[in-house]
Amino acid sequence: MNIKPFHTERFFAIHEFTAPYLLCASDCESLTVDELLQLAGASWEELGRLWLGYTESQGALALREQIAEMYSRVGVDHVIGLGAPEEGIFLTMHALLERGDEVVVLTPCYDSLANVVEYLGCRVFRWFVEEAEEPPDGPGGWRLDLDALEQLVTPHTKLVIVNFPHNPTGYLPSHDEWQRIVQIVDRVGAWLFSDEMYRGLEYDPATRLTSGCDMYGRAITLAGLSKTYGLPGLRVGWLALQDGSLRDRILGWKDYTTICASAPSEALAQVALRAADALAGRSLEVIKGNLALVDPFFARWPAVFRWNRPQAGSVALVGLRGRSAREFSDRLVAEQGVLLLPSTGLGFGDGHVRFGFGRRSFPDGLEQLDRYLSG
Repeated sequence: MNIKPFHTERFFAIHEFTAPYLLCASDCESLTVDELLQLAGASWEELGRLWLGYTESQGALALREQIAEMYSRVGVDHVIGLGAPEEGIFLTMHALLERGDEVVVLTPCYDSLANVVEYLGCRVFRWFVEEAEEPPDGPGGWRLDLDALEQLVTPHTKLVIVNFPHNPTGYLPSHDEWQRIVQIVDRVGAWLFSDEMYRGLEYDPATRLTSGCDMYGRAITLAGLSKTYGLPGLRVGWLALQDGSLRDRILGWKDYTTICASAPSEALAQVALRAADALAGRSLEVIKGNLALVDPFFARWPAVFRWNRPQAGSVALVGLRGRSAREFSDRLVAEQGVLLLPSTGLGFGDGHVRFGFGRRSFPDGLEQLDRYLSG
């Protein structure tokens, strides 16, 4: 069987390490091992004593203990360490789903959240984030139609897949909206897969949502170090869930993928979580600085872009007026070396591009985009 091409990853594979200016990166500014150790008050000597044998399949106990402290209803035995966050999507869908199952997927989304489900022969129903024609008063021009979700979720629904803060729009539902989403899923006893890779990047801390695994007994939370904490090179993620039977099935599938994680990555992940607040604060500082630059930029180019300011996270989905996103992106990187991600790979048509605000190089890329448009 052939799975759909992973458009986002294939697009980055072509351009990420050759394009001079990345304006669409979803991760936040990273740092060196030495900088991380200093930030966390750790030492190279500590790492030098690390044993490079096999690690525990479920994840290092000390690391799982740190992760479990982030949640109120999930203990250390119900945390699964991952070789990379993407592995959590693959494992959960294989452990949970069978051919013919009905799955509701919030769209647009990271490709694999829908592609793996379709590959398994499930029936996929798209729940689309809606865009206002012009941004209303207040933050963001995106909204969720919860009545539409009510119609999509039926007694036949096996799983509902969401991700908040939302990639790629930067939308964040209110606490009441999040509660209603969980109630809709609970009404039919479906599972809830909650991708929370950008949690901790809320511009207003009061808007941070309770993690899915703490809201609902049949929820699976996906999280990791790649986005909020700026450490994608560690390839460390985790699943947190209350259900012990599903945990065991996921671990059974893990025996056929990574088996266990990299010992150095797990050790550095433990160091990183000691400095979790500092790392997230560092990322937010960069994001907010870059957002302050793009507000006047989009005000200068209203005939080209439709700007819906994000509420959280490091990305935003920006509308293009009267042009193909794929053609615009291809021409922009070829002629100016500036990379934007078209919405064609995100299941959301050809009229939007994703911007990413988490890197310190963003101002240079924005300047190049401004020059391109001015030319």
